[in-house]
This record gives sequence, C-alpha cells and structure tokens, in this order.
Amino acid sequence: MNPADIPPAMTCDPASSAETLMVAVQAIARGPLRQQVEAIDRGLYPASILRGLAQVGAMSAHLGAAGQPGDYGLAIRAMAEVSRVCGATGFMMWCQAVCGLYLQHSGNPALTGEVLQAHLRGEGLGGTALSNPMKSYAQIEHMLLRARAVDGGYLVSGTLPWVSNLGPHQYCGAIASVDEGSSNEPHELMFLLRCDAPGVEMRECPSFSGMEGTGTYALRLSDHFVGADQIIADPTRPFIASIRAAFVMLQCGMAVGVTQGAIDSMWAVEGQLGHVNQFLEDRPDALQAELDELTARVMKLAETPFDTRKEFFIDVLDARAHGAELCLRAAQSALMHQGARGYLLSSDVQRRVRESHFVAIVTPAIKHLRKEIARLSEEEMPA
Repeated sequence: MNPADIPPAMTCDPASSAETLMVAVQAIARGPLRQQVEAIDRGLYPASILRGLAQVGAMSAHLGAAGQPGDYGLAIRAMAEVSRVCGATGFMMWCQAVCGLYLQHSGNPALTGEVLQAHLRGEGLGGTALSNPMKSYAQIEHMLLRARAVDGGYLVSGTLPWVSNLGPHQYCGAIASVDEGSSNEPHELMFLLRCDAPGVEMRECPSFSGMEGTGTYALRLSDHFVGADQIIADPTRPFIASIRAAFVMLQCGMAVGVTQGAIDSMWAVEGQLGHVNQFLEDRPDALQAELDELTARVMKLAETPFDTRKEFFIDVLDARAHGAELCLRAAQSALMHQGARGYLLSSDVQRRVRESHFVAIVTPAIKHLRKEIARLSEEEMPA
C-alpha cells in the first residue's frame, strides 16, 4: 500500500477519532483489500495492507495510549469492517491485536517500550501461538512446548503445528510447560518467540481449503533460549485469567464481519431472485436482525473486557459461539440465495463459506466453547 493512500491521523476527540478510524479502515477494506482478496485466499500474505491498518490504529484501538483505556468496541468494529470484505485479513488483525495485548500487559519494560511501539506502528507484525495452550487448559490437548530452567532463563523445545500471521522476521506469543521435577503444581512460561531466533525453525503447513494467505506455519523449537527480555508472564495462569475474556471477545469481530458480508451477498441478488428466494429459510432481513442483536450484545461486553467474573466469561464464550453459528448459517444461506453463481470457485460467496468454517473451528472452536461453558456452569457440589 502506498503511504499516500492512508487517511490522515485521528484527532484527539474520542468520538471524532473513532469515526475517523472507521472511515480510514473502510477506505482500505473497500479499496486495496477488495482488489487483493482473491489472491489472499489463494496464498498472498497482505503485509502492506496489515501495515496500513496498523498505521491508522485499526489493530491498536483496544490498547489505548498515555494512560487512557482502550476501546475494545472500536477494535471489534474495525475488525468486522475488514472481515466483511476478507475474513483472512480480519483473522490476521485479531492475531496482531492480541499479540499487542500480550506485550502491553506483560509489564516487562523490554517488551512495553520500543517493541510495543514498533508493533503498534505495524513495523512489527506478530501472531499468537496460544491455540495449543488454550486447548491444554481445557483438557483437550497436552502442552506441546516444554521448558527447563537454565542460568539466566529457560531452554524451550517442541513443535507447534499451526501458528498464523508469521514471517521470517515476525514473532508470536507462546507458552511452554516448565519441567520442575517432582513438583505437582503446574507451571507455564509465556514468552515472545521470534521466528528468526536461534533454535527456531519455520516449516510450511499443508495446503488449506482457503485463507492461504494468513502466514500460517509450523514452528519447531530445539533448545531455544528464552531470557528475561522475552518473558511475557511467569507464571502464566494468572496472566491468562486476566486477559482471557478480551482474547475471546476480540474474535467476535471476525464472526460479525463475515456474517455481514454473507448478508450483503443475499441482498445483492434480491432484485433478480427474490421471487423464489422468499421460500428459503434464513432470509437476509431475519439474519440482519439477529446479527444486529448479537453485535449490540458484544458491544456491551466490550465495555468491560477485563471483568474476571466467571459469569462474565461465560457470557463472552456464549457470544463467541453464537457468532460462529450465525456465521455458518449466513454463509450457507448466501450460497442458497445466489444459486449457481455462488458455486463458482471465484465467487465471494464460495470464499465466505470457507471463511465461516474457519470462524467455527479456529481456537476456541464451537465445541471448545461449548465444553468450557458446560464446565464453568457446573454447580459446585458440597463435599
């Protein structure tokens, strides 16, 4: 993207700043992003698009600045606007956004200074390698990275099969289980993992059915040294407990955006096919009403992203699951509404069906969400 294409910086007034940011995001999404969306689906990593989005504040609105609280609702709206055009780029926005969350909340001066500032400017692009740890905490998988203490830090080894928004000079937040001999207490280390660091190898993943341009790789670590300047949290569980609602909540931007894009596709053929599409279930007006209600619910939750109450987290998980299920229904219905033209490989509708599948299976997947809701909802029985 040409720097001249990036709209002016935001003003100091919060309402005006939010509106300016959204205008800037729309200009990128409906301009250069729309032109590249098919190439991104097939494997183009949109580095210039992501940097442009970072420069207008689209992936850092939730972090705030100068001691002021961030705006999670604005961050979700920006992500939804991009996902409405390209679900893959919306997903990478989420990766960048949560990586920034890790850096800012680490409390480590080595990460909250220039490293964070470069991240906010889009000079650094990063991902989140927390799919496996989140599944481990939910007792779905075992932790795949192992760490052992050495002088000055830790040595970490293991393999992570799927980590997105990466490149040779990029980075991600990662978690390793710490070996502590006979201790029965779980201990994990969270750290910033740089793809070009010693002991780190990037490997190509098998081809996906879509969203190939997400910079997704397998990472293999062999005695990779983690020093104090890389540590995000040690121990990790209190840190994860403090950010987990924000982590999951931000993903709602993807679901809202892909769903809205599907509804747009349904309205696009209403003039020609409405006389027969009226007999289909999940009509665009009904889906729009349901999406608007969900969006309002998410915006309310976004007012208090660091609420650590169990009941609040259940509400966040349920909203995220509702978003994924609505996304599946809307994309499927858009295909039915468009008919044969929606079955073309180059069709936005066909691409959006694949994007909706991703929204449903990316960690936390629908089954993971429902499992956690059930676990957290269990009443504690007296001894």
